[in-house]
Amino acid sequence: MPRSLAAQTETDLGGALSVLTLQRRDHQRLELLLDRVESSSGSERGAALTALCRLVFPHAFAEEAVLWPLVRRTLPDGAELTLRVEQEHQEINELFTELEVTDPGSLEHMRLFERIAELLRQDARDEEDVLLPKLQEALDPRALRRAGVLWLAVRYTAPTRPHPTVARRPPGNALAALPLTGLDRSRDRLDQASRRAPAPLAAGCRGASRALATVAGAVEHLPPLRRGENPTTRT
Repeated sequence: MPRSLAAQTETDLGGALSVLTLQRRDHQRLELLLDRVESSSGSERGAALTALCRLVFPHAFAEEAVLWPLVRRTLPDGAELTLRVEQEHQEINELFTELEVTDPGSLEHMRLFERIAELLRQDARDEEDVLLPKLQEALDPRALRRAGVLWLAVRYTAPTRPHPTVARRPPGNALAALPLTGLDRSRDRLDQASRRAPAPLAAGCRGASRALATVAGAVEHLPPLRRGENPTTRT
């Protein structure tokens, strides 16, 4: 019976660059960030939420672009296993999009985050306990390291914000990567600058970030960016 990744050493998982090691490392950081959000308030909670988004969305994008296609090619039940995770990813994207426009001090904001945290933890368990151990049984350590290098490259060049309209599978998500990554990371820099700049400049940065958000919203609704996924992902 496949062993959970949580019960294995780095050597068991195929080494430092194995995609299994990289996934587990991100999941460990995810739990720390969830704890930070849940135990903080005000600006500290906002900063923790920002850090959480910058982890969650590149991580998930790299899974959807690199890892889940590999699972579908390798495992007989790969399509079924990845569909469940994609459905979780879709709901997380939708909830984070709603969270962004909800008053941070409201009960609704807390309710939305509780559901997001529940889904993120469930997603990590599904991957570490079921999906990834099956992939581990099917691939040798060298193949796991090759997948890890590619996954890491995509993760560090992926969109950093929720995009619920974009497909969770290629080719749609691959087509979305270039424009949305540029827009998201430009917004990240503007938002960071707005927190440090004098008031007039900060207001300009926030306005520019909102303008880019509008552009990103238009881009992600382009029909080619919605191609490829299983229709039940959004049910």
